Amino acid sequence: MKKNFKVIACNVMWREVCYYAALSPNSFKLEFLSWGLHAEPDKLRAELQRSIDTTEDGFDAIILGYGLCSNGVDGIVARRTPIAITRGHDCMTCFLGSKERYRAYFDANPGTYWYTPGWIENHLAPGQERYESTYRQYVEKFGEDNAQYLMEMEQDWFRKYTTAAYVDLGVGDTAGHEEYTKQCAEWLQWRFERLEGDARLIRGMLNGDWDEKDFLVVEPGHMIKASNQDSILRSIPSEPDIDPRR
Repeated sequence: MKKNFKVIACNVMWREVCYYAALSPNSFKLEFLSWGLHAEPDKLRAELQRSIDTTEDGFDAIILGYGLCSNGVDGIVARRTPIAITRGHDCMTCFLGSKERYRAYFDANPGTYWYTPGWIENHLAPGQERYESTYRQYVEKFGEDNAQYLMEMEQDWFRKYTTAAYVDLGVGDTAGHEEYTKQCAEWLQWRFERLEGDARLIRGMLNGDWDEKDFLVVEPGHMIKASNQDSILRSIPSEPDIDPRR
């Protein structure tokens, strides 16, 4: 049976969500939030809750295009409408197709920086372009000497990485984005690796195929909590509060 879903997702997933939503038999209202919120978990939580609280009635469920995201979804409350979310630490689980594949690759390659079309398009990924742009901004703001020091600090941060991994789901300018990732890896002296993406979770998320192993469904009056286990997310009754839509 055709369902009507509200999707609230990070902007780094907009291409993939739009593409697979177009292939789904369901109908959708799509909302994308700024990619930068993942760096501010408290702000991400507030923005997600605001969007949930202002969603009109009539949807079968609200789908969150997020993972745990530095605990940014921890404490999110379902009001009158169920919430569905992928069990993953971040969006890379969705791009790779399972939390098990993500964990296996991370364990084998802990110094990996991920590149996808959305990440490349929404922010300056590590590489020559980012270095030169950041350096110009620092010079204008702090002067040449301070800029040199600040860039050394930033490059120290990048030294913990060894691999630039491009995940290809075949959506968007995949050849161009793959070449860009290669150039970044070469400039940074990192290893480049291309990984075939797997859209299984994105399709399941949008089609409403929410098996318990891969997805958490949060019923009204419950909230999302980090499980600190392989399941990553769990649902518990929420504290009594006032639904702002009442």
